[in-house]
Amino acid sequence: MSPKKPTAGHNDPSDDFTLWTVYFLLLAWRYTNAVNLRTFFQPDEYFQALEPAWDLAFGPESGAWITWEWREGLRSSLHPVLFAIFYKGADFASNLLALGPTDRANVLIRTPSFLQSAIAATIDFFTWRLAHRIHGRQSKIAHVTLLLTAVSPWQWFCSVRTFSNSLETALTVFALYYWPWEWYSGPDEKKPAAKSCEGSARTLNVSLFAAAVACILRPTNVLVWMVLTVMLFRYNTSKIQTLAVREVACGVVVLIVSLVADTAFYGKLTFPPLNFLQFNVVQSLSTFYGVNRPDYYFTEALSLMLTTALPFAGIGLWQGFRRPAASDTQDDLVRQIRHILTWTVMSMVLVLTLITHKEVRFIYPLLPMLHVIAAKPMADFFHPLTVPASYMRRALLALMMTANLLIASYAGTTHQRGVIDVMHYLRKQQEARFQHSPPGSQTNITVGFLMPCHSTPWRSHLVHPEITAWALTCEPPIYIPPEQRATYLDEADVFYKTSAEDWLRSNMASINAIKRDSLASSPETFEDKEQRTWPGYLVFFDQLVPTLEHYLAETKYTECWRGFNTHWHDDARRYGDVVVWCLPAPEDRERQKT
Repeated sequence: MSPKKPTAGHNDPSDDFTLWTVYFLLLAWRYTNAVNLRTFFQPDEYFQALEPAWDLAFGPESGAWITWEWREGLRSSLHPVLFAIFYKGADFASNLLALGPTDRANVLIRTPSFLQSAIAATIDFFTWRLAHRIHGRQSKIAHVTLLLTAVSPWQWFCSVRTFSNSLETALTVFALYYWPWEWYSGPDEKKPAAKSCEGSARTLNVSLFAAAVACILRPTNVLVWMVLTVMLFRYNTSKIQTLAVREVACGVVVLIVSLVADTAFYGKLTFPPLNFLQFNVVQSLSTFYGVNRPDYYFTEALSLMLTTALPFAGIGLWQGFRRPAASDTQDDLVRQIRHILTWTVMSMVLVLTLITHKEVRFIYPLLPMLHVIAAKPMADFFHPLTVPASYMRRALLALMMTANLLIASYAGTTHQRGVIDVMHYLRKQQEARFQHSPPGSQTNITVGFLMPCHSTPWRSHLVHPEITAWALTCEPPIYIPPEQRATYLDEADVFYKTSAEDWLRSNMASINAIKRDSLASSPETFEDKEQRTWPGYLVFFDQLVPTLEHYLAETKYTECWRGFNTHWHDDARRYGDVVVWCLPAPEDRERQKT
């Protein structure tokens, strides 16, 4: 079937019902995805979104952990503000329904899932719609694109996490759908001006507004739109002026909104994208959080994102490099768009390769384009897709779907789940004290995390401000001269790279008060002094057990919880289970005295 010429929107109002049905099915799918996610990926999921949102919603006394990035003004407030609104709404509903502490905590923990599921469903939906624009509404390639994004293990693992990269990806594919792809067919000299420009002008503003917000959230997103603009010079210079004027107009509006929001959030005039570039490019401080090899995106990141779709994406990219014939036929226009998408993907990957600090989620906005690119080779290989003609290809398709299911299931429910489970355990310990302590004698739990910094979520999972907790930190050397940065060690580095026992001896109070034969009460309040009081709960990875068994051998600490975390990890400090040691609870000590 010959593909339709790309157009934004659709002409048949009866199609609205079908489109909304697909979106709500995707929303239900992603919400199921979100509530079944049990694992940890990276700390930015919590500390770049939920912690500042929690602080906005409930105030500084709520105990949110505001990291250095927010103190230095590197992040846009637009992202956490969205979650803060949902937190406030959930808190209002909880108070209206007179929910108890446990039920209220469960509601607040699940609240971000509602918003993030809608964002994730938007990625799936507009990836499918982008394929519609390129290949036509009834094209099997559009159906394959929907299948690729819906069953993608990476989408299952990452799209429902509260990363700014997830929102950036949703805004990017939304903007790509409304992008005026028909402009790349050449000048409109033979077409009526009103007919050729009217539709594109309306949708271009929508596209540019979404693209501008994506660039405010993640400045590297500008690379996508730079490539699309440069490519327009090759195909249709008559539209460059129109595009430039509208880009400036939409950009200024979004910039003003961003400046107002960030100035209100930070309490002073702040422009996070500039601070972001200053930190990552000028000062090169992003290397403090890791340096990856030059081939990382090509040999590892793309494989992680695409998994079983990688061979088809590779074929699609190879086909897309071929510049199509300069004609206005439907087939050539489709090839032109695939050619442009290919160069957009490769240009962004090549530029980001030049930055030493690399993470797979940095190229996440390219995944919808890669799924669209991979869809045609996959559709051709498995034709007809529902029941391939070859038994071998039927088996291969079944194997691909099974592999996707197994990868998504393991990554979403097993790998690094202990660091999430322990937060639920600690929260429930506090809730048990709410329920069982006599009125007027309630004590609150104190927790110390002897783990690499930001190994767990924080207040978004602890919830209760009564829980007093501390953890090893990893502040970057922002104000340290460049010549001294090579030898700089943060608190977590000092703990692990020198001697953990020396750190405990220097930073924690004497163990005399918590020895087994001591009659002194165990401390229950953390005091921010030079030496920390021993907390009621110590949380650490199994790797640290021998050290603590030696140093705390004569103390009252006993193991009270252990949870499986992962079968393997590339960080030796995170080997093994998550372990919790506890001091006797106040009621236990009272029983011992009597």
